[in-house]
Amino acid sequence: MDHPLEPLWRGAVVYRVLTLLTVIGVSAFHFREYASPIGAGLVLAVMVGWTAVLARVFLTHGEVRRPFALADPLVSAAIMLTTPLIVTDAQLDASAPGMGSIWTSGAVLSCAIAFRVPGGLASAALISAALVLGKSRVTLTELSDIQILVLAGLTVGFASLVLDRAATRLRRAAAEEAATAERERLARAVHDGVLQVLAHVKRRGAELGGGAAELGVLAGEQEVALRTLLTSGDAQVDASGHRDLAATLRALASPRVTVSAPAHSVELPAGTVAELDAVVRAALVNVERHVGPDAPAWVLVEPLDDAAGVEISVRDDGPGIPAGRLAEAEAQGRIGVSRSILGRVADVGGTVELDTGPGRGTEWIIRVPGGVT
Repeated sequence: MDHPLEPLWRGAVVYRVLTLLTVIGVSAFHFREYASPIGAGLVLAVMVGWTAVLARVFLTHGEVRRPFALADPLVSAAIMLTTPLIVTDAQLDASAPGMGSIWTSGAVLSCAIAFRVPGGLASAALISAALVLGKSRVTLTELSDIQILVLAGLTVGFASLVLDRAATRLRRAAAEEAATAERERLARAVHDGVLQVLAHVKRRGAELGGGAAELGVLAGEQEVALRTLLTSGDAQVDASGHRDLAATLRALASPRVTVSAPAHSVELPAGTVAELDAVVRAALVNVERHVGPDAPAWVLVEPLDDAAGVEISVRDDGPGIPAGRLAEAEAQGRIGVSRSILGRVADVGGTVELDTGPGRGTEWIIRVPGGVT
């Protein structure tokens, strides 16, 4: 899971060594026919040295591979451009390979692994251009070589992309499985202690009445909140820095707060989820403060069409907000709504719509564009 592309990097090294041995054998066969045997020997020495460097780098972990993968097509193209200085026209007319030959295709594999499909195609284009320039001709043989280079770049680039994505999903699944196991362990421990105490306080408070009844209600709310946290868990931040908004808001459910959210995850950047969580909490506090501690509230989370964003609705059935009341409160220096709700939503690029009126309750509609998965 930590290094999903290791098999590809090892395969690239093996491919490079095998093709180097092939080129050395072919060059030895044509050595006496070269226009510059000494030049051929020097080029082969450079190829051996560069292969050794790549083998050492590609078999180690870390981002150090990417700069060498980027330099690989440049070195390979330079070797191919030595063809007119070493290989005679008669040899090329007889379909003899240019300098580097099949060994240079390894550069396409390196770039495809490091930079996915774009890297594979770009390196294939560079090697193909060097192939044509080095041989100064375009025959069926060169066209076939170019086709193979492009297909190799596409195939290996796509394979590296798929492996990387699969590893990311596997890491996320492993983290969720570990979190679920931990929640189950905590649930067993908490159920035998805290939850039973809260349930007992709730029952006894209802029996005693008066101030004890209020404590019983609070204990009941905390019991529901704790059960929700243990069953659904806090939304974790994944490797890409995203967090599940639906799971985060479901934790706000209580006997008076009903939360409706999709069963699937609604992922947004973790910072955006934190701000929206604070916005919804502020709206629920306003319901409790201005409508009543027992007033019901409803929270609805709904992804917009075509992954255009997400819409959150927080509604109550209270008396509503009189016209001009918010502006009056802000003028008096009471900026809770403007700062806790409007300001936070504006910071994440969203919009807020308020639907209220005398006798028809209050509904906050928050819309945040883009980035929903």
